[in-house]
Amino acid sequence: MAKQLDYSTIHEIFSRFQAAEAEPKGELNHTNAFTLVVAVALSAQSTDIGVNKATEALFKVADTPQKMLDLGLDALIEHIKTIGLYRNKAKNVIKLSQILVDEYGGEVPSSRAALVSLPGVGRKTANVVLNMWWGHPSQAVDTHIFRIGNRTGICPGKDVDAVERAIEDHIPVAFQHHAHHWLILHGRYVCKARKPMCSNCLIRDLCPFEDKNL
Repeated sequence: MAKQLDYSTIHEIFSRFQAAEAEPKGELNHTNAFTLVVAVALSAQSTDIGVNKATEALFKVADTPQKMLDLGLDALIEHIKTIGLYRNKAKNVIKLSQILVDEYGGEVPSSRAALVSLPGVGRKTANVVLNMWWGHPSQAVDTHIFRIGNRTGICPGKDVDAVERAIEDHIPVAFQHHAHHWLILHGRYVCKARKPMCSNCLIRDLCPFEDKNL
């Protein structure tokens, strides 16, 4: 685990991220808050590409909680059976759809506590939805961010909660909204787990990682 970087270094890192891509976007396809919740819940232990393929047809027929209930469990399973853990995920989607209809008038609530109370929705999923749909500067820490945070010293921590706090505590406010997207995309395409592409990294001169692949 690298030591926490100082303020000026972190500011420079995110200034470069912002200059390279001012408005980074999540890669899960969605049309509203409900389809975003479903997509993120389905993405656990699955790739965004795989989820997008499965939901392309699904969201055309079930883009609201009531429509998802009308579709039913068996038909939902058929749509998402190419995704890992699809049976359990399908059950959770039906359950959370029922709760949204019964308790929230068919609308997705905009509080973290309400979101994490839904079946299959953890803190990471809630943070993604709060950030991407409502613009809240919440930080969804996945394996990419956890790795980068500790490898680079941008936001080190022993667990995902500690990394989340490090992002909130050390990354300047101006970069908070897009911070987790910049980090996820950097981890997915440049700072990879086994073979980081250090020669193509725009922050390689600021990164203390000792095993740079140059």
